[in-house]
This record gives sequence, C-alpha cells and structure tokens, in this order.
Amino acid sequence: MKNIVITGSTRGIGFEMAKQFLVHGCNVTLSGRGLTLKDEMLSQIKEYNNHFIYVSCDVSSEINIQNLWDKSYEKWGSIDLWINNAGMNSPHSFSWEISSTDTQSIIDTNLLGMIYGCQIATRGMLKQGYGAIYSMEGLGSNNMIQAKTIHYGTTKHALTYYMKGLAKELKDTKIIVGRLSPGMMLTDFITKDNVGNKSDVLSDKSFVKIFNILADKPETVAHYFIPKMLENTKTNCQIAWLTNRKVITRFMFAGFRKNRLLEMGNYE
Repeated sequence: MKNIVITGSTRGIGFEMAKQFLVHGCNVTLSGRGLTLKDEMLSQIKEYNNHFIYVSCDVSSEINIQNLWDKSYEKWGSIDLWINNAGMNSPHSFSWEISSTDTQSIIDTNLLGMIYGCQIATRGMLKQGYGAIYSMEGLGSNNMIQAKTIHYGTTKHALTYYMKGLAKELKDTKIIVGRLSPGMMLTDFITKDNVGNKSDVLSDKSFVKIFNILADKPETVAHYFIPKMLENTKTNCQIAWLTNRKVITRFMFAGFRKNRLLEMGNYE
C-alpha cells in the first residue's frame, strides 16, 4: 500500500487523481487552501474514510508545505509519491495588463510552490531512502506560446526545466523524478477566471473548436495517470496523456466526435 500526497487536490485533476489512488488501495493526503474539504468532495470518497486525510496548505508558504509533509508522514509513516499539482491560471489578458498582485500570485503558486514542494519532499525522501516526486506540466512546458497566457506558460516552462534538473541531481539516489502532462482538460482553469466569473476564452470561437477536439475530462486523464505512476521505475520521465499521435488522430476524426465538452453556442 503506497502513501500519496497531492497538493491542490480539492477539485479538478488533483481531486480525480486522489480518488483513483484510493481506488487502487493507496493512502492519500489531500490538500488545498481551504480549512476543510468540502462536503461535496467528502461524499465522493467517504467509503475510503480510513485511507485519506486532509491538510490545509497554501503552497506559496514553505512552512505550510513542511507541515503538509510532517502531518502526512506522521499519519502514514512514509511518503511514496509526492505530487505538485497546485496551480493558478493567469487572467486572460496581455502580459502588461496583468496586475503586480496577480503576477506575484501566479509565480508564487505555480513556480515557488512547486520548488518548495520538491525541496521538502526531496529532503524527506533522502532521509527515508526512497520515493517519487511528480509535478504537473501545462501550456508552456512544450515551448508553445499562446497570447494572453504567457505568465502561466512561463511558470510551466520553468517547471519542466526544474524537474529535469532535479532528476539529474538525484540520478544516483533511489528517488524518482517525473512530470505529468495532461493535455487539455475541462476544469475551472478553462471555464472560470481567477475570481470565479465566466472565462473570456469561452468567447473565442477558434479556441472552443480546438478545445472540443483535443480536451478530455479530468477523470479520464486521472484513470490513465495513476497506474502509470504506481508502476513507473524510471526517473526523468514524462507521463503524457495527450501525445502527438493522439493529437493527429483527433484532428483526423474531428468531424466524427460527438461529445463536446464546451457548448459552441452561436459558433456552429
């Protein structure tokens, strides 16, 4: 039975991964900025009551992340997998239009939070003698540049560099370092802005059409990720859901795809 810690696991892909780890017989620490896990989420995992805990954690705080490790280690006795999933999207605006507050928040969450997570997990895993650390890639990790998302893309580009570097530094240890590449998913990152309003990208005809060709639901991606992580023994790996082959195939058969994750409205 493996013990898992996932940052940013109160919704979206983070929560779906937590559920799948529980299904696979693992112990899981869920975490998020809220003081408690919402009843809506608790109801979905209540049958695994003895196999999960929730620890409040703001990943931009090194003290919070250390507490997340300590509470998890105290509960489970060891940590086999640590997953840096917490992330924040940037406002859908040109880079010069984004406030200094939003800029700082994006960097603190997506980049600094990931680095803190890796540092603390590495120290703990070196002490226990083993473990695996994964971080969630995103737009920018593959060098793609999309206007009005470059703050987010910059942090994800840096995340990929950091994880590859960490793998090199830990190559002579028993710690596995990897990246998770989910592709496009239907989450709040797409449908809502930073304050919970409908996202501006939903009014972009081209984006919606491409999204409906390439995107998947978080649970679909989680079903793929979890067995791969549990079985993986190689470091400096990338576990990718939306591969180049899948992209080509989906565009080839786009006209036959019936399930649309976003409503096209007047775009048809």
